[in-house]
Amino acid sequence: MPDRRLPALLSPLVYLSSNWISLTGVVAVTTASVLWLFQLPLFLRGEVDNPYTGILTFLVLPGVFFGGLILIPLGIVREVRRRRRLGEPTRLFPPLDWRNPELRRLLAFIGVTTLANLIIGSQLSYRAFHYMDSVTFCGKTCHKVMAPEFTAYQGSPHSRVACVACHIGPGASWFVRSKLSGVGQVFATILNTYPRPIPTPVANLRPARETCEQCHWPQKFGADRLRILTKFADGESNTRTLTVLLMHIGGGHERRGIHGAHLDPGVTIEYAHADPGRQNIPWVRYSNSVTGRTTVYLAADATPEAVRNLPRRVMDCMDCHNRPTHAFESPEAAVDRAMAQGLIPASLPGIKKLGVELLKKEYPSREAAAAAIPQALVEHYRRQDANFYARQRDEILRAGRVLAEIHNRNVFPEMKVTWGTYPNNIGHMDFPGCFRCHDDRTAADGRKLTQDCNACHRVLAMDEPAPKILSDLGLLPANGH
Repeated sequence: MPDRRLPALLSPLVYLSSNWISLTGVVAVTTASVLWLFQLPLFLRGEVDNPYTGILTFLVLPGVFFGGLILIPLGIVREVRRRRRLGEPTRLFPPLDWRNPELRRLLAFIGVTTLANLIIGSQLSYRAFHYMDSVTFCGKTCHKVMAPEFTAYQGSPHSRVACVACHIGPGASWFVRSKLSGVGQVFATILNTYPRPIPTPVANLRPARETCEQCHWPQKFGADRLRILTKFADGESNTRTLTVLLMHIGGGHERRGIHGAHLDPGVTIEYAHADPGRQNIPWVRYSNSVTGRTTVYLAADATPEAVRNLPRRVMDCMDCHNRPTHAFESPEAAVDRAMAQGLIPASLPGIKKLGVELLKKEYPSREAAAAAIPQALVEHYRRQDANFYARQRDEILRAGRVLAEIHNRNVFPEMKVTWGTYPNNIGHMDFPGCFRCHDDRTAADGRKLTQDCNACHRVLAMDEPAPKILSDLGLLPANGH
């Protein structure tokens, strides 16, 4: 005997779903499904270059699809309540019989469409989450807000590493946290209430041991490395000098070098900072569970009472490598680097000094800088010597373009990002960096946080035109390149 319970349960659904809300949901689901078929090649590829195409394809389309699915039962519930309010029957509907071919076709249709909805819904969900984790979404969607960071990222050593690998890392919990945090950021962007510039360091950033150290292993021994710094003088001849450093990386239970002193097993370093940017560090505590040593260092102008209530932090990679992917240059270092690479010809008289002066000028916009900097360079050399300008015109124009590019990857007036906005704690040339702690402060037992250059590196040559060590090693670069 055929089971009549299922038709009895389906009767209300069949007749109650014929309301405008449920029908709107059906239309939305159908429309999204048809659009999904047209967009299927894009879904299979999974990446788009245009962020707005990605938003429409991977975020809006799933929203329409799942919104339609929600509207269908919502309309039925509303219809039931409406009928109850009007005293109309909600249970007594015309009977549905298995012998009715229309009912069988309806059930077959529901089964097929349910399966299709599951397939389409899973695809939409997967691609939406995948797109929200993409570099395109992170860097280009809120293009004005993220322009400084995304520009720096594109030229960084991590430019082939997805943003989420460092900012979120593996695991569901941090993914959920990031998306909940992102909701507030979306509203701040829509309402134009986001801070300018974006403050750093990032609050509540996931510990570096769970992100950076998935690829890097600071406790592994690192051999000494040679570093060559090229500098050009401000005179007319742009005299080049070289500084050669032997960096002591260390680590790996060696108890020496930069990593060995800060990150070897058993070593824990805590510090208190007196400013949100963690540039003013009056208190440092070094602990070593292997040797049992604990030492507290206070800055010369600090007292235990003054630092007691300051926020404290356990040091990790990000306290020194705070701009590993979003590093901004100083004008002097950027011009030196471009000249060392031959992008700006050192044969142009006074180009180092002039280039830095042009970079440091204020321009109303990046577009204005891109036009004004090359023009100013042309006018300078044309005014000084028209014949020289005619001979070196191509080099002068190229130097102007390079200077404009340097400016526009470091300065963003709309976001109030200019030279020095974001300190880089690696080294100690442009910002305090190492000297935030290593300022010869003395502990109660007489130990010092040394400022000795040889603690981290050995200076093999200092501002020499042709260091002998590079000549002996066959590493002396050609002049100006």
